[in-house]
Amino acid sequence: DGIFYPIDLAIDKNGTMFICDYGNSRVIRWPRGASNGETFISNISCAGLMIQSNQFLYVTDFREHRVTRWHIGTNRIGEIVAGGHGQGSDFNQLNEPYYSFIDKDRSVFVADHLNNRIMKWIENAQEGILIAGGNESGSEMNQLSIPTSVVVDQMGSIYVTDTSNNRVIRYLKGSKEGIVIVGGVESGNGSDQLTEPFDLSFDRHGNLYVVDLANYRVQMFKIDKSECEKFHS
Repeated sequence: DGIFYPIDLAIDKNGTMFICDYGNSRVIRWPRGASNGETFISNISCAGLMIQSNQFLYVTDFREHRVTRWHIGTNRIGEIVAGGHGQGSDFNQLNEPYYSFIDKDRSVFVADHLNNRIMKWIENAQEGILIAGGNESGSEMNQLSIPTSVVVDQMGSIYVTDTSNNRVIRYLKGSKEGIVIVGGVESGNGSDQLTEPFDLSFDRHGNLYVVDLANYRVQMFKIDKSECEKFHS
């Protein structure tokens, strides 16, 4: 079978790829050097993947409003680690979540995009903790509008693609008000502008890469120097 509308992938230490085959409602496992992949998880609306400690695969299940964890070995029984109580805005619920981030303590940070908030679920918790947003959709520093991705750095600062506000926001650890570090004035294709930023990631040098979706490019931002350069388009 072919892959239809892949939207994320994760690679383990052995070079095995796990692919979000969103259009076919499955996750594919593709071993390094193999000519074909195999279905690892079926009947799942995968919207994001992350591998933790080369042991667990975390999958954001968009339509079921939850994040599940799967052992990369032979055990393919998933467990719910965030959400799973239907669609809603209570702290034990999510509303069409997109990408998630797993920290070293196995806490799950979720871009709860239709609730316009970032939630944190400590391992084995029954409900999440509001980290950012959650004050209705808006552009104030304590608001988000359709957040799609979240990353946490080693200092505990949280970075969010605030998609409908065309900006990336950084929240210092413990703060409920963010700081715009990229974009946020108006959409556009300048090197300091974004149009519907959708995902983000850091490299080992601390550079921030942002998927600038509607501009069909990836931009690299040197956070400390507040400089930006076009990385790919």
